Amino acid sequence: MKKVEHLEYSRKNVWEQANHELVQQIMAFAEDYKTFISSAKTERACVRQIIRRAQAAGFQPVDRYERLQPGDRVYITAKEKIAVLAVIGRQDWQKGIRLIGSHTDVPRLDLKPHPLYQEAGLAFFKTHYYGGIKKYQWLTIPLALHGVVCLADGQRVEISIGDRPGDPVFTITDLLPHLAKDQMVKKMTEAVAGEQLNLLIGGQPRQDSDKENAVKMNILALLHEEYGITEEDFISAELEAVPAGAACDVGLDRSMVGAYGQDDRVCVYTSLQALLETKEPACTAVALFVDKEEIGSTGNTGMQGRFLTNALAEIGCRLAPQFNELSLYRMLAQSRALSADVTAALDPNFDGVLEKLNAARLGGGVVITKYTGARGKYHTNDANAEYVALLRNLLNRQQITWQTGELGKVDQGGGGTIAHMMAELGMEVIDCGVALLSMHAPLEIASKADIYECYRAYKAFFND
Repeated sequence: MKKVEHLEYSRKNVWEQANHELVQQIMAFAEDYKTFISSAKTERACVRQIIRRAQAAGFQPVDRYERLQPGDRVYITAKEKIAVLAVIGRQDWQKGIRLIGSHTDVPRLDLKPHPLYQEAGLAFFKTHYYGGIKKYQWLTIPLALHGVVCLADGQRVEISIGDRPGDPVFTITDLLPHLAKDQMVKKMTEAVAGEQLNLLIGGQPRQDSDKENAVKMNILALLHEEYGITEEDFISAELEAVPAGAACDVGLDRSMVGAYGQDDRVCVYTSLQALLETKEPACTAVALFVDKEEIGSTGNTGMQGRFLTNALAEIGCRLAPQFNELSLYRMLAQSRALSADVTAALDPNFDGVLEKLNAARLGGGVVITKYTGARGKYHTNDANAEYVALLRNLLNRQQITWQTGELGKVDQGGGGTIAHMMAELGMEVIDCGVALLSMHAPLEIASKADIYECYRAYKAFFND
């Protein structure tokens, strides 16, 4: 009788296959990743990091070129929140590009246009949460404040408080358990209301001010002295309250990274590094970094905007003498893309929400996800079988450890990515990224091994 063991699919674990040299590479790669994500607390800061690293690697603004040649390295950015980087390939770009798209925005607390008030001798900022959060997770943790304020005279002021040594931090208070009888019987979705997510920012009154507003006036005086801000300037501000502190190692073996915003800046970093190391690929390699994914990809910096097609047109007209809109869409129809986004990892503490046979595991390598969506696959891309096979075979050829994943049991819930919006342009698209524990929490957990395999997968894709 013939042996049939080779017919069965078996999961792999990166750590189990890694020799000492590979472990060292994984650990070293994670160190730079932690530096990146610790400095990219907002979408603007994230894009600044992207462009700074791109410039150091020889990328130039596309408008500096009249004609592009194989090996040229260009970038296009807008609003400081969205960017495209490209390395021009050897082949005619009409045969298609290799595109990896990730998103720079993450769940957070935005300050309202009129945020500052005083009550009970304390000063607070009112916030409006952004993206899908569990509101109770944001109570009683150290928070930092980052963003920009546009003053009445047109000057723009950068704000960064809470992440430098010696900085004060902010927090949102919670009710003590001794008095929380009514709170504790509420549903978790109702225990903390959105209007209760008020940032505690001060408690010292200004001596020369009316007692009713003395603490508020002291805060305004401090802000004006340091930044030139008046209360009206908050109306033209983008200020975000985010968890304070740097990314850290998790576990005695230091095998994991704990950080805020790994959804989706882990894919931002890995796709960026993969492109920076791509020299002269066969097909033009493009990395896309978009905003607003967590709230539906809307606006002129979201995936539903025209930034990507406009950016590709800027590149195309410098490559093809007879470039027109039809040639752009023909090129897109020949292109292959990865929607670089994270997925849920199996958590033994909450394993009832995932179907174990199809759930991703930490340490199992990069995750390919054929479809996301909710329940009946609503709002998903659902990659074609032929394209799944192409990616699977590429990863196997390059000996990259990979796994498949789903975002929960069929009727449990779900979520979406930018994959279906990319596919609407005609490209073949599949989701491909890192599995996380505690996704959307102030501290998310990723395996260093998965981060490294994700980078290797993206690099192989760009150079295929």
